[in-house]
Amino acid sequence: MGQRRFLPASFALALFVAAALLLPARAAEPQVIRVGVTAGPHAEILDVVRKIAAERGLPIKVVEFTDYVIPNQALANGDLEANSFQHEPYLKNQIAKTKWKLVKVGLTIASPMGFYSKKYKSFGDLPDRALLAMPNDPTNGARSLQILAAHGFIALRDPTNVIASVVDITTNPKRYRFIELDAAQISRSLPDVDAAAINNNYAMQAGLDPVRDTLIKETHDGPWVNILAVREEDKDKPWVAQLVDAYHSDAVRDFVLARFKGAYVPAW
Repeated sequence: MGQRRFLPASFALALFVAAALLLPARAAEPQVIRVGVTAGPHAEILDVVRKIAAERGLPIKVVEFTDYVIPNQALANGDLEANSFQHEPYLKNQIAKTKWKLVKVGLTIASPMGFYSKKYKSFGDLPDRALLAMPNDPTNGARSLQILAAHGFIALRDPTNVIASVVDITTNPKRYRFIELDAAQISRSLPDVDAAAINNNYAMQAGLDPVRDTLIKETHDGPWVNILAVREEDKDKPWVAQLVDAYHSDAVRDFVLARFKGAYVPAW
């Protein structure tokens, strides 16, 4: 039997330290979760979520966008880990067109869309052939039409169709005309049209009050509740549950209620 050789204690310690340094130092570092939002209320709320998550050991970076298209593209491309800006019908419509592997993982806020006007105090005062502006994406355009139908100003072939368009209008007694614009630009067009359907985040950026200034609007229920979305491959990862829990915290609920006073309400 040969003799056993023992390494000097100092040399063994040096090997241990070297091995520890070579082990995945990155794995010990907390992952920064990049969450895409549209500028305005969604960004404000995510900043509160970010602080709550940081206290719980989950670093979040809030990434702001100015439109509704890029946040899903950025998520699908791996430039984000999650986004928070859209309702589920919009996400489903995007997926149907692009085949992106994105999924809903939690509810966020409800923000009833409404019609605004610089020219009229009541929607019933709009004249025949009034020009109405509406978002040019299918789901938010459908929301606009559903609001009109719910208040009896038009009729739709299927009032529940979340991608209804103007071709689905079956009754239009006042012969309203419609112009479809990018959602982010509609508030700027308000002086040039008789009324416009504007998403709450863009309305608030334009100085409009979604509680007091709307002529007609949605109810809080329905399919248009906003969501958190991630890539399908990530949906079961621990950080996703941490993100959702941070969003659904009492601190975030209290902030939404105090800051937005009914323009946005917690949906969880």
